Amino acid sequence: MRPQSPPSTRAPRRRSARRAVAASVATALAVSVMGLTAPLAANAAVVPAPSAHYDMSHSGTSLLDVSGNGRNATLSGLTDASFAQAGADDILRFRADGYASLPKGLVTGTDNNFTVEYTVSSQTSGNHFGWVIGDGVGPWNTTQLGNHVFLSPRSSQGGYTNQVLAAIRVKTPEGNGETRMPAGGGLNPGFTTLTMVGSGNTLTLYRDGVVMSTLTHDKSMSAIIPSGNVLGYLGRSLYQGDSLLRADVSDVKFWDVALTAEEVSSSMPSAADKTASTAALLRGDVLANMLGANPSLAQVSTNLTLPASVNGVTLTWASSNPAVISTAGVVSRAITDNTVVTLTATTSLGSTLTFDATVLAPSVSADLDAITLADRSTEHLPLATKGAVNGASITWTSSDPELVTPTDASYQAPAVGAPDPFRGGGLVARPAYGEGDREVTLTATATLGGRTAERTFEVTVAEEGRWAPDAGYAAAYFKSDGDEKIYQAATAGNDFFSFSPVNAGAPVITSTADTRGLRDPYILRSKDGDKYYMVATDLCISCGTGWGPAQSAGSLKINVWESTDLVHWTRTNGVNSAITVNQPRAGMTWAPEAYWDDALQSYVVHFSSRLYADESHTNGDNLHARVFYVLTRDFQTFTYPPVEWQNTGYARIDSTIQKIDDYYYRFTKNEDGGAADGLEIGKDIFLERSKVLTAPTTRSDWNADPETTWQLTDTYMTRLETNQVGEGPQIVKLNEGDPNNTASNDGFAFLVDNFAAGGYRAFVTTGAEIASSSQSDRLSRRADWNVRPVGGLPASPRHGSFVSVTQTVLDAMHDWTDVAAVPSTTALTAEDRVATAEVTAEDGGEVAGTVTFSGGSWSETVDLEARSASVTVPAGVGSVTAHYDGYADGAVSPSTSSAISFGLELTASATTRCISGKVTEVVSVTNADDAAATVRIAGAYGSKTVTVAAGKTVSASFTTRVASIAAHAVSITGEAADGRTHTSTVTVAAATCQ
Repeated sequence: MRPQSPPSTRAPRRRSARRAVAASVATALAVSVMGLTAPLAANAAVVPAPSAHYDMSHSGTSLLDVSGNGRNATLSGLTDASFAQAGADDILRFRADGYASLPKGLVTGTDNNFTVEYTVSSQTSGNHFGWVIGDGVGPWNTTQLGNHVFLSPRSSQGGYTNQVLAAIRVKTPEGNGETRMPAGGGLNPGFTTLTMVGSGNTLTLYRDGVVMSTLTHDKSMSAIIPSGNVLGYLGRSLYQGDSLLRADVSDVKFWDVALTAEEVSSSMPSAADKTASTAALLRGDVLANMLGANPSLAQVSTNLTLPASVNGVTLTWASSNPAVISTAGVVSRAITDNTVVTLTATTSLGSTLTFDATVLAPSVSADLDAITLADRSTEHLPLATKGAVNGASITWTSSDPELVTPTDASYQAPAVGAPDPFRGGGLVARPAYGEGDREVTLTATATLGGRTAERTFEVTVAEEGRWAPDAGYAAAYFKSDGDEKIYQAATAGNDFFSFSPVNAGAPVITSTADTRGLRDPYILRSKDGDKYYMVATDLCISCGTGWGPAQSAGSLKINVWESTDLVHWTRTNGVNSAITVNQPRAGMTWAPEAYWDDALQSYVVHFSSRLYADESHTNGDNLHARVFYVLTRDFQTFTYPPVEWQNTGYARIDSTIQKIDDYYYRFTKNEDGGAADGLEIGKDIFLERSKVLTAPTTRSDWNADPETTWQLTDTYMTRLETNQVGEGPQIVKLNEGDPNNTASNDGFAFLVDNFAAGGYRAFVTTGAEIASSSQSDRLSRRADWNVRPVGGLPASPRHGSFVSVTQTVLDAMHDWTDVAAVPSTTALTAEDRVATAEVTAEDGGEVAGTVTFSGGSWSETVDLEARSASVTVPAGVGSVTAHYDGYADGAVSPSTSSAISFGLELTASATTRCISGKVTEVVSVTNADDAAATVRIAGAYGSKTVTVAAGKTVSASFTTRVASIAAHAVSITGEAADGRTHTSTVTVAAATCQ
C-alpha cells in the first residue's frame, strides 16, 4: 500500500497569497484553457506524497524541494535573474544558460514505477531535454552517454518537430538502445503539464491530464538510475552537443510510484493556476517586447512594438487614440501635450491585456541633445538628417564647407541602392599629412511641428595619417567551437604564405560581456588607411548555446574595436559591450563584415540573420538565413533598422566584398543543403558582381543586370578542388613586392574556411581573372584555379580575415609591443649658397616635420615639403649641417646629416685709370667671410699677394706701361687659415688713354 499524503507542516508561502490575486486576472483565460484539459472528477483522487516537489522557489544555488523531504536540486549557471514571478507562481526561465542537478533518491531502480510531473511553456524547438533521469554526458551511441529516460517539451528532431519527444534508453551491445515514445503532438497554449508515468514496462505520457502517447518497452530502471549523487537534470541534455533548455518551467514533481490517471489529473496544477501564470507571464513578456527604445510606458517618445504573438499566444491590438499610437505601434510626434493612450491586446486565449502609455510631447531640442560627434575625427562625420528621438528634420551648415560639407539641399536619392542618410553632409577633406589638424564649427538646425532649435558643434578634423608601403599581412581568427576567442597571426615579411602566431600564441581579445564568445573576426582598413576596424560575431557555443537557439534567439549585437597597430584594440563605443545593430525580430547576427561604399561615402556593415514574423519568434516558416546591412561612418553609430540585402528564399551567409575597377565582387556561402536557386550545390561559395554595393538581391541570376542588382558569375567554387564543405570566404589584394603577386601587381589570394578539415585553404588568382568570370567561362573551371598545398597560413584558423600592413605594424605585431619610430637618414647637398636636405624614412613612407640647418652661430628651421627642405646659407657661414627634427606623431626618428663646407667667400672687381698717358689696372678684393684670407691676384701685367681681413676690401694696382689694353681676365686665388680656398676670375675691361 502506498502512503497517503501527510498534512503539510510548512508555513503558508507568500506565493499562495498571490494566487488569489492572480485568479481574478485569469478568469477569462480559465474558461478557454479548461476546455483543453480533462474534467476533474467530482471527488478528486488522493495523490501520494511526492518524493520531491520543485515549485521554483529558490535560495542561492538551491532549487528548493517544498515537499518536506529536503531534496533540493543544485543550480548551475542560473541566478536570481533567471527567476520571474507570474501571478501566484515563481517561474524558472531557462534560456540555454543553465540547468539544475537533481539529487539521488527521487526515483529508485527497485522497480520500473515512477512519475514525473512537469509544467512548462516553450516556443523554442531544439535538441534539448526538459528533464532527464540518468547521468553521463557523451556522444550518441557511446558508453560515455549514460542510460536514461527523458522528455523534451518542444523538439526539433525529425518526426517530432515542435512536438513533445520522450524516450527511454539502455545501451545494448547491438545498438544505442534508445526507444522513443510515439509522437503525440505539442504543448497546449500557455503552460502545459506533461506527466510521464512508468508502470512496469509501459510508459504513459499525459498532456494536461489526457493521454497523448504510450510505449511498451523492455528496459529496466535499475539500469538507468545512476550510482552517484546526481539522479539527473532539469534543463540539461545528456547528448553531447545538444543545447541547454529554452523554456519557462513553473512546477516539477517526482514520485517513486506510478500514479493512476485519476491521480495524474488531481495532482497537476489547476487550469486556473496555469492560466493565471500564463496571463501574468504573458503580460510581462508583452510589455518587455513592446517598449522598444522607450524607458517605460510612462515615457513614450519612439514607436512601440506591438507583437502579433508572444509565447505562442496570438494578440490583436486596439488603441484608444490611433492618431497618437496606431495599432501598429507608430507613435505620433505631432502632439503638443503629453497624451495618455490605452492599448488593449485581445489574446487568442480569450483574455485581454491593457496597457496605459503616456506619449510625451516632442521636444525639438531632444533630437539635438541626442547628437554626438567626435571631438577629433579621422572619418567622414555622421551628420544625422533625422532626429533620433522625435524624428525632427535636421540640416547642417559648416563654417568651412571645403573642410566639412553641409547638408545638400538638392540631394536626390539614387534609383538603385541605399540613399545617403546624411544627404551629402559630413564629407571631410582631411589636411595632408604634415599640415596639422584643422578646426570647424558645424551648426545643426532641427525643425519639428513648426518649431526650430539650433546647436553648434566644434570638431577637429584630423590630418591624414602617415603613408608607408605595405610590407606584410596580418590575420585574425578564432579556433573552434570550444575556443571562441580572437587570435592573430602575422607574416614573416612580404610573403602572404609565411604566417605565424603573434602574442606568443595567446588570445588577443577574450570577451567577458554579452554572450562571452567571439567568432568570425573581420578586420577592415579604414578608407584613408591609417586605422583598422575589427568586427566579430557575439556568439558562444561553448557556453552551452546550441546551434538551434543560436539561430532563433541569438545575439542582436556585433563586437566592434579599432586600432592603429593591430596590437592595442579599443571598443569603438567606449564600453565593454557589443553594439546592437539588429532588430528584435531577428534570430541571430552572424559573420559581420564591412566594406567602404564609394557612392555613399560610408562603410556598409553586413551580416547574416534569420528574420521572424514578430518579436516572439514563434513562426517556423521562411527562416532561411538572409543577409542584411547597416551603414556607419565611425563604427559607433549605425543606421537602423537593418536593410534586407540578400533574400532569395534560400539560406545565404558569410559574404565578403572586393572592388575591382568599377565593380564590387561578392563571395558568399550557399548555406542551403542543396542547389538552391541555381547555385548547383549546397554548402559552397559562389560569386556575384554589381556596380552598386547596396543593390538588393532576390535571385541568383546569371543574366541579372549588374548595373541595378547582383549578377551571378560563378558557383560551386571550392568543393571540386578541396573536397570539403567551405564557408567564411576571404579575398585579399596581394602587396607589391610579394613573390606571389604578378608582374603587373594584379594578384589576389582567395581563401575558404574548410571548417571540418583544418581551416583555411588558399587559391591565388588575379583581378582580371575574377572580373572576367561568366557563366560560359567560369573562374573556378579554369585550369589555373587550383588550391594551394597546405602550409603558410595560420594553424587551424576558423572563419577569420586577412589584411595588409606596413612594416611598422608588422614589427609591432611580432614583438607584441608599441609601434616603434622608423629610422631616418638626412642627406645634405649645396649649390652656390643654397643647401638642400633630403629626409628618407627607412620604410619608404612619408616624412613630415621640420629640418634645422645650422653653421657657427647661425641656424634656421624649415618645413619639409615632399621630404625635402632648402635654405639659403648666409654669407660668412662656411660649414653647415641639417638636422631632421621629427614630427609631432613621433612616427619617424630624427637624424642629422654630415656637414658640408662652403668655399672662402671672396668677391673681386676691376677698374682702370690713366696715369701719364698709360693704363693702370686696379683690382679690388672684398672678403665677405668671417676669417682673414691671403689672396694672390695675377694677371697679364703682374701678380700680387695681399692679406684681406674679414669684412674688409683690399685693392692692388698694376701699371701696364701701354696706352691701350684689350679686355682680359685676372685670377683671384685665396686661402684662409682654416684651409678653405677660393678661386675665381675678374674681367678687366678694354681701356685706352690716348
